[in-house]
Amino acid sequence: MSDAVPETEIPAASQEAVEPAYDPAAPAPLDVPRTPTGNAEVDAQLERLADADHLATDGHVEVYEDVHRGLRDTLTALDARPGPPAPSPSYQQPYRNRS
Repeated sequence: MSDAVPETEIPAASQEAVEPAYDPAAPAPLDVPRTPTGNAEVDAQLERLADADHLATDGHVEVYEDVHRGLRDTLTALDARPGPPAPSPSYQQPYRNRS
């Protein structure tokens, strides 16, 4: 005689597959829409945010810091571009009082 319990006598709840417990730090898509800006460099950085969707929560900081650094570099590069030339001095008329 065996001490094993036949499978038919095990409650149905015990036979079902056990679902994994909810893990709030597990990777989950954020589904945040990213609207293109028209600037290829900025758009590439915004698309990089999608990488966080596949990482656990503790991996998000690295992605966010990388994107922040890239956006800051892009904005700095925009500031370094030369702007339009200043108007010539002859264009600027001094104000004359006609009283």
